Amino acid sequence: MRTEHKPRQAGLDGGQAGSRRLRLLVLSLTVLIAISLLSRLPAWSLLELRSFDYLSTFDDPRPPEGGPVIVAIDEPSLADINAQWPWPRSLHAELISQLRAAGARVIGLDIIMAEPSNPGNDAAIAKAVGPDVVLAGDETLIETPQASQLIRATPLPALTEAGAVTGIASIDLSGDGIFRRIPGYEDGFAAMLAKASGAEEAEILPAGRLIQSFGPARSYPTVSYYQALDPENLLPPGYFKDRVVLVGLSLQNAPEIDKGGVDAFATPYTVHTGKLVSGVEIQATIYDNIRYGLSIAEARLPAVAACILIAVLLAAVTVWRSTGWLTIVTSAAALLAFVAVSFAGIRLGHVFVSPLGPTVAYIAVAFGQAAFDFAEERRNKRQITRAFAQYISPDLVRRLSNDPSQLKLGGERRTLSVLFSDVRGFTTIAETLKDDPEQLTGLINRLLTPLSDVVMDHGGTIDKYMGDCIMAFWNAPLDDPDHALHAVRASLAMQAAISRLNGQLEREAAALGRKPHVLKMGVGINTGECIVGNMGSTRRFDYSCLGDSVNLASRLEGASKNYGVALLLGEETARLVAANYTVVELDRIIVKGRTVPSPIFTVVHKAGAQALAAHEAFIEAKYAGRLAPPDAVFDKLAADIPELASYYAIVRDALTEGGE
Repeated sequence: MRTEHKPRQAGLDGGQAGSRRLRLLVLSLTVLIAISLLSRLPAWSLLELRSFDYLSTFDDPRPPEGGPVIVAIDEPSLADINAQWPWPRSLHAELISQLRAAGARVIGLDIIMAEPSNPGNDAAIAKAVGPDVVLAGDETLIETPQASQLIRATPLPALTEAGAVTGIASIDLSGDGIFRRIPGYEDGFAAMLAKASGAEEAEILPAGRLIQSFGPARSYPTVSYYQALDPENLLPPGYFKDRVVLVGLSLQNAPEIDKGGVDAFATPYTVHTGKLVSGVEIQATIYDNIRYGLSIAEARLPAVAACILIAVLLAAVTVWRSTGWLTIVTSAAALLAFVAVSFAGIRLGHVFVSPLGPTVAYIAVAFGQAAFDFAEERRNKRQITRAFAQYISPDLVRRLSNDPSQLKLGGERRTLSVLFSDVRGFTTIAETLKDDPEQLTGLINRLLTPLSDVVMDHGGTIDKYMGDCIMAFWNAPLDDPDHALHAVRASLAMQAAISRLNGQLEREAAALGRKPHVLKMGVGINTGECIVGNMGSTRRFDYSCLGDSVNLASRLEGASKNYGVALLLGEETARLVAANYTVVELDRIIVKGRTVPSPIFTVVHKAGAQALAAHEAFIEAKYAGRLAPPDAVFDKLAADIPELASYYAIVRDALTEGGE
């Protein structure tokens, strides 16, 4: 991602700048169209409503002063009254009388009384009700494949004839099961309570507006049913005076959302608490929203579209010249502003403008353009890397592109693991193909390509190609703590790659009816201190390494055929990989410039502990000059360690010829 102060961005020519701005314009239009389509999806609407849940409850609003009081049919009341539910209606009649005597202005019973019960109890409740009592009704839509049927349950005619008011207590839930809107009933329970309490008809707001929730469950003043039956003795004086009182089921402990509950529903506060709210408390919330004008209207489509357009324009201005760390800061500020404006609309104007559309629009434009810029910068970098990687290591190209100051002659002392590989007998193969240079070149390419891939896949840097020989090293230019292990793994993978290539060549030769070229490779690896860096002239140089450790690695590769093995390791390399591979000593050689012999090793894969111990004894006897060609140890070890059979044969032949 490019920052604004970089001269490269500021120095775009007219064609590049025009192309970028055209792309930004297309991106902005695409975002507008995409959000217009997405906003029609039900899932989008639910996401907007979920943002409303958080914003409308952010400052933890509480019920208005003087609002409804809840008389809860709860666990203590069930225990105190000790009667089977539903309780006799004469008990509700007594409650109405007590509440009216205590000065309640309006009484709402969120209890369905649509079916007759005991005649005496029905007569008692009919005698107790009046215009100041609102009784709950229910409306249910039953849908079947054949038809849709609307069933409305209302209080007994005797109760309405006695003056009681009917209010439909059914509520509407959003697609995610959360209650958020004023129910769509002109005779809704809370609306009838508001009318009965003296609200003018004009104050009853249209259905469908969003509800302002007031705290979690039990946020409203609540007393138990049994306390309301005896308010003089069990409640403070004047507790119900001039108050709207709602009676209904309300459990002492709000049920959790995943367990459900009787007449309990999820509200916007459920996103914080995970608790459901009782139906009677929801009716109190609807009442306060209607009576005090606290419900919230949703912004109309033109206003929403204008906000999204403004967000797109702001994002386009932010990334007009460039993208970088300032884009992130500006974007964060813009997104906070969208949320703040939406919250202010809820609190100050009772209008909800969802921040979802503007937020998504801003992010899509700003970070979409940032992604384009980043991709273009990466593409330019890759082009440079591809161009220069033909001459120097791609790792070095990346390192130099990140730090151009390293583009100079010089080096550093580092411990490297250096690998040399060479195809044995390739000169003979080349001689047989001297009249077919295309086939020879193709064979070299088919050989070097998989071997090079193995080196780079294992984190190595290819220093150079010398005909069919590859020189590579590990732990430069990038640090590699396990450089010796990676070098040895690469050498084994190279042998596997050679075997696969031989299989291909054998099949191709069989198809053409000719003898295949069998490739065998020797590898030498040594670990030690080297000088590594940019070496050459002031006009042309390469990233390479030199030192005695490099010379020993080269000598190990050349000597591998003399010991009948494909891989020879220096002493330090063997020590570093001994925990991962079984390494065995083969000999001690004197490197040019040194007087102390250096032990050399190889890797074996199938050797038991006894065989390894016997090999160590064999090496000691070899150094001490105690071996003789007839010794049975040669055949025994060749059988126990088949990988070293050629090595034992070479040692025996050398003894037979009288030289070591």
